[in-house]
Amino acid sequence: MINYMNKFTGILLLLFILSACTSSNVIRPGDTIDVAFEKAKNLYDEEKYTDAANAFETVVSVGRGTDVGQEAQFLLAESYFKDRRFMLAAAEYERYALFYPNSSRREMVDFKQGKSYYFLSPRYKLDQTNTRKAIEQFRLFNSRYPNSDLVTESGELITELRTKLAKKKFEAANFYMRTDRFQSAVLYYDLVIDDFPETEWAEKSLVEQIEAYIRYADNSIRSKQPERYRLAIDSYEKYIQLFPRGENRPKAEDLYDEAATALEKMGEGINNLVSSQN
Repeated sequence: MINYMNKFTGILLLLFILSACTSSNVIRPGDTIDVAFEKAKNLYDEEKYTDAANAFETVVSVGRGTDVGQEAQFLLAESYFKDRRFMLAAAEYERYALFYPNSSRREMVDFKQGKSYYFLSPRYKLDQTNTRKAIEQFRLFNSRYPNSDLVTESGELITELRTKLAKKKFEAANFYMRTDRFQSAVLYYDLVIDDFPETEWAEKSLVEQIEAYIRYADNSIRSKQPERYRLAIDSYEKYIQLFPRGENRPKAEDLYDEAATALEKMGEGINNLVSSQN
């Protein structure tokens, strides 16, 4: 019984100590802004980012325009970022840049605003609003800080995000191909080629566009077929010009042969063979 009571007393004492430690960082009425900031900073240093964010919100609300308020605004954004609440982080980084445009932290703040949207960017099948916001923010960053050590990382993230957008358009085009809506497929492949020429999906789209024109022709009335087979050949010529060593060239050449053969059978012939085919 005595051992039980000793254990029980020990647990109560531990809970009291933990409670005291926690309560020591609670901002109370009458605390000065400096005291409130220190309590918020203690929570941040202890990696209690949810509690720290709530505390910094209090400091910011009463300390706007002061040095302490500026520091609290930055750490508020950082707390949200480290707590993976990236939408709130992006908003607070943006607010920091708005209120303190000449801060020495502005470069990092602008970059981490873009990084917040980057982490909000979903898989390619979903809505890509945050992907576009991240790209826009990183482009602004690169323009504003061309000599920054972060420009290389920013550029790499732009490439990654643009590749995701290209894939989304490419898969939309493939959907139209699977559902035999070849004209729509052609248009979406064109969007990938024109808007994302630096990505791997541009080369793939150009090859698939050749096939889309051929299937479009195959399913057209006789009078429309020659024009659409020629468009397939035009896409092939564009492919050879843009991607002479493309990994999908064998498929492109097979499709070219298919379109050329179809025209010859119709008595149309091919007048402009691509010299690089030989």
